[in-house]
Amino acid sequence: MRVILELLRIVFIFLVLMGILGAVFENIYISIGNGAENYSWISLIAIFIIIFVLYRNKYQFSGWYKGEGQEKLSKRVSLALITISVILLLFPPIIAFFFN
Repeated sequence: MRVILELLRIVFIFLVLMGILGAVFENIYISIGNGAENYSWISLIAIFIIIFVLYRNKYQFSGWYKGEGQEKLSKRVSLALITISVILLLFPPIIAFFFN
């Protein structure tokens, strides 16, 4: 039962945070005004990666599931994933500038 509750918690965290952050970045891209909102799907990938890192390093330890295999990502992996996410968040305006 705890596993099912944890899976529901994961889905809820990802859907809510992706919805909120996706809307924020969509509005930012719309305010830029050069067609960057057409490439906002790239920001969803970045948001997914950020939430994944946040979950693996913080939220998994405060949930219902207390089984094996719960460990943080290494600092190196966390930094690499966050760097990739930031680059992906910057891509839509850059791509829109060059292709529109």
